[in-house]
Amino acid sequence: MTTRARVEMSEYQGGDNLEAMGFAENYNQFLIRQIISFRSGNGEMLDFGAGIGTFARPLHAKGLPVICVEPDERMRTRLRDSGLTSFPNLASIPTSSVDYIFSLNVLEHIENDEAVLKELFNALRRGGKLFLYVPAFPFLFSSMDQQVGHFRRYTKSGLISALQKCGFAIELASYVDSIGFFASIFFKYFGRSDGQLNPSAVKAYDKFVFPLSVFLDRAAGRAFGKNLQVVCGKR
Repeated sequence: MTTRARVEMSEYQGGDNLEAMGFAENYNQFLIRQIISFRSGNGEMLDFGAGIGTFARPLHAKGLPVICVEPDERMRTRLRDSGLTSFPNLASIPTSSVDYIFSLNVLEHIENDEAVLKELFNALRRGGKLFLYVPAFPFLFSSMDQQVGHFRRYTKSGLISALQKCGFAIELASYVDSIGFFASIFFKYFGRSDGQLNPSAVKAYDKFVFPLSVFLDRAAGRAFGKNLQVVCGKR
């Protein structure tokens, strides 16, 4: 096992918004399908920044081998109560020990994101894959980003460059939630100044708008979207 630097993740600041997103059933099911479709191998999966287990718990219920890294002690307790193996940081994960890592809406919370990408690279077995899902376009940065502790939103070229610098080979990079791109512009200028999400609005968007948005991503995903998804491999 090689020596790796311990990269700290701060405790999550946006618990209320995280709970609100729990009502976004279509959104969460879409991401679970993405996680499964991009999976590499049949070995252990790692959910980096697992939160309250929004994605790890359904995967675990399907019988898929998933472990979690979550720095927030309260959330880690909830994960363990759900029967999930959970660690506080990547330093607890042996080098070259997992086939697949997924991390959804997490990397933007970490100041030194490049150091984390290097640790994720080290944790993967050769031939393994990493699936990242992050907020896109810096100009969309709003009070919501501030409220939940985001350091940044990403450009496609910037994230690809950082991944390649760490040794990853890019397999897919596209934007997601094209209608959400415009909803984010609206929220930036007309949303609540404290950045809080309205659970009722989240439910309505998820039920009536998000499925259409994903359909439109087939055409718009190359150009824009509220989020960015990247799949890359360790060769």
